[in-house]
Amino acid sequence: MKSTEAYGSWPSPIDAALAASRDGRPEYVGAVGDELWWTEPRPAEAGRRALVRRSADGTTTELPAPWNARSRVIEYGGRPWAGTVRAEGGPLIVFVHFDDQRLYAYAPDGPREPWPLTPVSATGGGLRWADPRLHPDRGPAGEVWCVLEEFTGEAPTDLRRVIAAVPLDGSAAGDRSAVRELSDDRHRFVTGAEVSPDGRRAAWIAWDHPRMPWDGTEVMVADIGEDGTFHHARSFVGGPEESVPQVRWTSDGQLLFASDRSGWWNLYRADPDRGTVDGLCVREEEFAGPLWKIGLNWFCPLDNGLIATLHGKGSTTLGILDPETGEVVDIAGPWTEWAETLAVQDSRVIGIAASPRSAYEIVELDTATGHTRIIGAPHEDAVDPSYYPEPAVRTFTGPGGREIHAQVYPPHSPDRTGPDDELPPFVVWAHGGPTGHAALVLDLEIAYFTSRGIGVAEVNYGGSTGYGRAYRNRLRGQWGVVDVEDCAAVAGALAAEGAADPHRLAVRGGSAGGWTSAASLTGTDVYACGTIIYPILDLTGWGTDETHDFESQYLESLVGPLAEVPDRYRDRSPINRTDGLTTPFLILQGEDDPICPPVQCERFLATVEGRGIPHAYLTYPGEGHGFRRAETMISALEAELSLYAQTFGIDRTDVPRLELKK
Repeated sequence: MKSTEAYGSWPSPIDAALAASRDGRPEYVGAVGDELWWTEPRPAEAGRRALVRRSADGTTTELPAPWNARSRVIEYGGRPWAGTVRAEGGPLIVFVHFDDQRLYAYAPDGPREPWPLTPVSATGGGLRWADPRLHPDRGPAGEVWCVLEEFTGEAPTDLRRVIAAVPLDGSAAGDRSAVRELSDDRHRFVTGAEVSPDGRRAAWIAWDHPRMPWDGTEVMVADIGEDGTFHHARSFVGGPEESVPQVRWTSDGQLLFASDRSGWWNLYRADPDRGTVDGLCVREEEFAGPLWKIGLNWFCPLDNGLIATLHGKGSTTLGILDPETGEVVDIAGPWTEWAETLAVQDSRVIGIAASPRSAYEIVELDTATGHTRIIGAPHEDAVDPSYYPEPAVRTFTGPGGREIHAQVYPPHSPDRTGPDDELPPFVVWAHGGPTGHAALVLDLEIAYFTSRGIGVAEVNYGGSTGYGRAYRNRLRGQWGVVDVEDCAAVAGALAAEGAADPHRLAVRGGSAGGWTSAASLTGTDVYACGTIIYPILDLTGWGTDETHDFESQYLESLVGPLAEVPDRYRDRSPINRTDGLTTPFLILQGEDDPICPPVQCERFLATVEGRGIPHAYLTYPGEGHGFRRAETMISALEAELSLYAQTFGIDRTDVPRLELKK
């Protein structure tokens, strides 16, 4: 029998420390001969990313602290490592070390510590590297080809990006001139170069301000000359209104690419010589996603001509596509979301997947047998899984009858239930991006609330990915309108159907979700309180010189050109709408955030000073955009729960009481 207790007051074994210890996911899986390598988060080690090795016999080791495999190119980073097999001495790995952003070489079977391949620059943010590709037979000593991001001044937008070649002998470790530039810097943004099987051509993706990569990109194709540089670079496919987030060569020299020219990211095959393009599986599903990091991949060709591909509408699965028939055979298993990374070893496909009952883990599909198995970072239940939430995938109706996609996580406990005469509090979660997606996976931060009797609704508001370009484009010029309306519509619908207490609704989000939370609190009367995490609060400041280069002109599409609609920037900004703010709020901010800097929070707080609005502002040294340290995540989660407990009238003594100032 379940005992009856007030919603929000239930005991739970899922505490903040447990949720923090399971934060993050493996990334960037890759094959190096018969080994597999990937990166994994280490929240207890100041949030570093460990580089993990799985040998052929199944043993797993990692490059130990202080090594931190993480790139800062475009601030969100990208693929930070690559590897190759050698005839002697075991594999050779190259990786980007977060602390100095230098590229290092590492022979895991040798006696040496990792040694630097690239120099340090004192200009601006220095030299940064991402999406490396090893070419041991090029140049006198072998080379690694990467994206080079080079600062030319102190401002965050004083930089250039090219594809460059770094010698593997370490001769460029103290000499910038030893780095060969393969491409010119005609484009503001580039990905790493995919080299054709015959070694004669390179293909990569490029785009320019003010477009973001989900707006429009170009596939560049160039000849590789005898001197090892690129010649006759030309735009092959793509354009201002066509997003191509990935390209790959097939074994016979055809070019595979994902494009949303149909209104959905579908797969195509092109012949670079004849200029022909064929759709391989054109249907209303996404076979790719937004290129937030350099070097993501959603598909990978196999040696037998088939293509391993991630696809779906909303949630994703792994399938094997026959390019000759267009048929896709999907993997069997419980996974509902696959990370944007795939690797191939012979007939095996390796990816990273999660489900509502399991965190992200390394999954192998043997295409010869159809069998799957977990081979790395296996999910382990640290508590009784009966405390996990039980989500429902919902489609709500918004203004004008538009569809709004969401995942609803009602309060859930195996041994507690709420009183018959009480409706539960609910928190609406707005994801970041805003060109992003809330995935249907086990998240112990959500379970932290639902197991205590507080519901959570993750809203994939208009502008989210996973539902086609038209759904994504709903946010064009409408940021701060559509996202706010869609979140409010979901909250209102849950209240109207008797699933949520209309007087105990909250909103929370980080980054762009922090913007939506703040805009919701200052522009609607739906919520009783809100949590605002490393947010954007002042569009005019953020759209000029208060963010990094990658997103410095993002608002041109989300809001409109600043020179043409300055009033829109001013009127939508929460910092200029605090007269509509009457409810308690909590702001959580990293002190070293280059994307959403603390100055925006400080100006916002100055406008509410002395207004009698209960609020708290917690800052965390050493944290950037996205919290990675266990102690930070524990503090932030407990503070958030305390805010809801105080606002909703819930008695909780198991977390420190958040001091709310007025």
